[in-house]
Amino acid sequence: MPKSSNDQRLTTVERRASGALAAVFGLRMLGLFLIMPVMAIYGKNYPDYTPLLVGLAIGAYGLTQALLQIPMGMLSDKIGRRPVIIGGLVVFIIGSLVAAYADSLTGVVIGRALQGMGAIAAAILALAADITRDSQRPKVMAMIGMCIGLSFALALVLGPLLGQHIGLSGLFIFTAVSAAFGLLVFALAIPKVEVRAARGDLLPNLAELGQIAKHPQLARLNGGVFILHCLLTAFFVVVPTQLVQGGLASESHAWLYLPTLIASFAFMIPMLIVAEKKRKQPQFFRVAIVCIIVAVGIIGWAQGSWLIYSLAIILFFTGFNFLEATLPSSLTRFAPAGRKGSASGVYATAQFAGAFVGGLAGGSLLQSFGLAGVVWFSVVLLVCWLAISIGMNPPPQWQNVSFKLRELNSEEQQQLADALATAEGVEEVRIVGSEKTAYLKVHKTDYNEQVITALVASYQ
Repeated sequence: MPKSSNDQRLTTVERRASGALAAVFGLRMLGLFLIMPVMAIYGKNYPDYTPLLVGLAIGAYGLTQALLQIPMGMLSDKIGRRPVIIGGLVVFIIGSLVAAYADSLTGVVIGRALQGMGAIAAAILALAADITRDSQRPKVMAMIGMCIGLSFALALVLGPLLGQHIGLSGLFIFTAVSAAFGLLVFALAIPKVEVRAARGDLLPNLAELGQIAKHPQLARLNGGVFILHCLLTAFFVVVPTQLVQGGLASESHAWLYLPTLIASFAFMIPMLIVAEKKRKQPQFFRVAIVCIIVAVGIIGWAQGSWLIYSLAIILFFTGFNFLEATLPSSLTRFAPAGRKGSASGVYATAQFAGAFVGGLAGGSLLQSFGLAGVVWFSVVLLVCWLAISIGMNPPPQWQNVSFKLRELNSEEQQQLADALATAEGVEEVRIVGSEKTAYLKVHKTDYNEQVITALVASYQ
């Protein structure tokens, strides 16, 4: 039957819960990003200052996030989402306070590593799926994704703006208070749920990780997001001080980041539209990578005023924002049916590992070889990424859907799989008896939801 108009809307509970989860996720990411644009400047006030420690302070969260991302998601499936999310937020608050009251950069690094130990991303996404219907889940995931992007943009503006008044310690206290507010919102606004969404598209399965890592197209995306976030943290090891040397006082950095971010979005959005409409994603990937190469070159070799550096920042974030938006979208299309959770787990691990390596390498190279070391490191990575992208295919026009089933015997599972496999628009079928779920990869335009629903109905 066609869906009623009510099925196309979020219910009151879904709206309240998804908004609260998006706010919690956004506030946590704001806290992780907030110090990135100012650490290279304020880090010099600590007695044990070195560029290496600055790089570690920027990227330390990535190490613990990378190590715990998959285990915390799996733990949430065993003991429940709420305990993992609440515990993760508490650990994040503790890490923020450790960094706030540290009297050395080493202490700040420890605090940042503790912040990353609150790795609750997988649990939040799984809970968002638990409390929403299948038909409304893309809206909720898009809302959470928008909050992450908004958090990064706000951090670039609020970090320098607040930092000039409350300093680095004050920024960490602000982060702790924000996370405490997020904890309160979570406790009051999120309903307790017992029904679990299908796990294969949300949480990783250890047995599948090796297969996912070997997938040629997914491997390119994982390598790409590693390099992208490696460059991001290395970028903020050097750019703030370059802006100061170019004549722009640190308290004015917020007013540079704001218009350059807006300009980068103005360039990036048409790129996204054309790439999707004409299925030219690999070509635009390479355009975005070239934008970042040019930006890195300007920062490293154009000795000029902050106005020249602002051009580099526009180019950097045009490429960065395009890739940041396109990589996860491509991931969901290339991921095998029922394995999106595993694919996302590997992807997130590569992303956070890149953030740590970028901070470590950026700080170490700046300390040993100066700005030129960081620039050449970045250029080599980007050229490698260009080479990897040569074998990249446009993402297929597929989407993943899942259906809950009653308990089926092996004969019924085979009958259902055969029936679904012959349906128009169905590319791949996977039935997981232990989860009582059928996972399908279907064509966006040829897929007939009513036909598939009718086929599945007698098995539910």
